[in-house]
Amino acid sequence: MALQWMILTYIVAAEAAIAVLLTLPSPKVVKNRLVSLISLILQPALFIVPFAGFQLLDIYWKNEHRLMCTSEICTAAERDRYEKSIYKAQRNGVLCAASILLYWSMYRICKYHKEIQSLEEVEKRYKEQ
Repeated sequence: MALQWMILTYIVAAEAAIAVLLTLPSPKVVKNRLVSLISLILQPALFIVPFAGFQLLDIYWKNEHRLMCTSEICTAAERDRYEKSIYKAQRNGVLCAASILLYWSMYRICKYHKEIQSLEEVEKRYKEQ
């Protein structure tokens, strides 16, 4: 199970780096090349959405079927283990949500940039006429 979360962590880090690259000011030629490259990567990278959704369902299922350790019968070690599992589930839930949100933001940034490019081309054609 830890391998899934490690992969998701790396994907979120890569998505965050790409989102920062897309939002940094840069020359128009560099920005156009970067956006076209990221747009090519976005199609195969769509697998992250169902993967993160499945992981969220897994977290939900485990939360619903987790043994509660809130009574006086539980030892301190059992209570610590229970609390640690709750914190891990919360962290993993935030990680899944971040991966989906970052993918969506990268998609929208690329789409807005392409729309701006097409509008600039239309404006250029009207100015030439």
